[in-house]
Amino acid sequence: METVNFRNGEWWFWLKCRNPVRVAFNAAIIMKSMVCPFPSVKNFLLRLTGMKVGRNAFIAMGTALDIFYPELVEIGENAIIGYGCVVSAHELLPGELRTGKVKIGANSLLGTRCVVLPGVEIGEGARVGAMSLVNADVPAKRFYAGVPIREIK
Repeated sequence: METVNFRNGEWWFWLKCRNPVRVAFNAAIIMKSMVCPFPSVKNFLLRLTGMKVGRNAFIAMGTALDIFYPELVEIGENAIIGYGCVVSAHELLPGELRTGKVKIGANSLLGTRCVVLPGVEIGEGARVGAMSLVNADVPAKRFYAGVPIREIK
């Protein structure tokens, strides 16, 4: 995880970190993908932002993906991301910006309305229950759920 410090109230510092034209492009593409009902078209659009999207990945409508750092998001083959999920590779906190790679493994599942925070890796074949806060890594082939997540047997 990387951290950039700034003085509180200087919210426009991100202009120094990211090209605003690129952010606008990413936002337009990702917003279009949020309403696109065709998985192959959606995956193609998301790859235009620099996001790594595996073959046959299914990202449901309404899923909000990071517009500032899409290149830090990797979605594996055959992964399923449920309706209304949020996947963020950055978080803005008072006085600091944290970024971290988010990896969603092949054949994994994120239930409806999950929130995935930066720096998290969801292992291959893992399952995350609906409406969970994924603030830590999820091992391969395990089932986690809750706010924050914990293993469910």
